[in-house]
Amino acid sequence: MLDQLRRMAVLATVVDQGSLVAAARQLQTTTSAVSQQLRALERDMGVTLLHRSTRRISLTPAGERFVEGCKAMLAAAQDAQVQLHRLRDAPEGELRISAPVGFARQLGPALAPLMHAHPGLHLHLEVDDGFTDLVAKRIDLAVRFGRLPDSAWVAQRIGAKSMALYGAPAYLARRGVPATATDLGRHDWLALRPDTSPFQTLPLRSPQGEEQWLRVTPRASSNNQLSLQQLCEAGLGLAMLGTDDVDESVAQGRLLPLLSDWQLPSLPVHALTPQRDAQPAKVRHAIDALRQAFSQ
Repeated sequence: MLDQLRRMAVLATVVDQGSLVAAARQLQTTTSAVSQQLRALERDMGVTLLHRSTRRISLTPAGERFVEGCKAMLAAAQDAQVQLHRLRDAPEGELRISAPVGFARQLGPALAPLMHAHPGLHLHLEVDDGFTDLVAKRIDLAVRFGRLPDSAWVAQRIGAKSMALYGAPAYLARRGVPATATDLGRHDWLALRPDTSPFQTLPLRSPQGEEQWLRVTPRASSNNQLSLQQLCEAGLGLAMLGTDDVDESVAQGRLLPLLSDWQLPSLPVHALTPQRDAQPAKVRHAIDALRQAFSQ
């Protein structure tokens, strides 16, 4: 069938160019190769399609009817190629992104310039802190934080998320404000924990650059960053949260930063794609937009 389609394309090109020589030039092959393709097509179809002479070619009645389908097939193939090149070179079509719930509010500002610049681009956002079947959801790009599980998807680091310790004013009034890392061990803790581990380990760096590892047993946990923040604001304990996630809560006094002269390691942020090479333009531009947003 593939050989037959190729021969039909040759016939359409010969008719369009007006001669075997011109068609051979267009197809970047030899005149004899074009002639062989036509003879094979006529043999397989069992009918003469062209009358050939040294000066010109003409279609037989059967050829005139058959070549219309050949031209339509060739035009459809060329149009498909153009559409594919457009997807490769310009962001358009539907862009399907998967991201955690806590990051959803940052995606809008990050992707807004890209969406405004390309009206043919449409966004679908799958927001889920749990496991998402990226293939079944036809995801083009997944944003993930922290350590990544083994996967066939390709990960590109696009930035890092700053983390810090927080507590609600009511909780701190009741339990006291920790002044040292040692004080943290006497507090209730809230943890972002997608697994069933009973512990959370906090890597801390002192103002003098010394590292300490604090192991705590969370009183409450969640696999959702926003829910964890809400538990913290409700005064149920201390939590390690993203600084850009809680800036509004801090500004309004619902949360207070703790041990601000101590440092927590940043959380790496990755963009996951089905393959590294031959990315559509919509995916390449989206990754660039997210990387730019994190750099700011």
